Amino acid sequence: MNTEQLCNHYLAALNEGNLDKVLSLFDPNGVVMSPLYGAMAVGPFYRDLFADTSRSATKLLNVFENANSASSVALHFHYMWTLRSGKVVEFECVDVFELTPARDKFAKLTIIYDTAPLRADFNESHASRVG
Repeated sequence: MNTEQLCNHYLAALNEGNLDKVLSLFDPNGVVMSPLYGAMAVGPFYRDLFADTSRSATKLLNVFENANSASSVALHFHYMWTLRSGKVVEFECVDVFELTPARDKFAKLTIIYDTAPLRADFNESHASRVG
């Protein structure tokens, strides 16, 4: 699977809310750096994300590959996230992936977006799930 296919499979699995498909794209020791969830191992991060999600819809805007190295790729996309509470939040974000040496899986994900407009809705929805 090439980098473009890996990225397309990622967005498709995210839209489906398919934990197994998402995890199959990551190295088992992968980590995620998220502005809402903090630093987490891949499995717990996506389990929490999908538990907090009723629906996800993404629209890919750009793909950026590192010109100096083949070790990273970034996806810029519009994300329509329906929280568990039913509240819909929309924003643009950038997911920066570090690839494994074979470039066939993701080793690390750093998620970048402004959480200010959605933090209160997220906190309320998330608290109802974990509280």
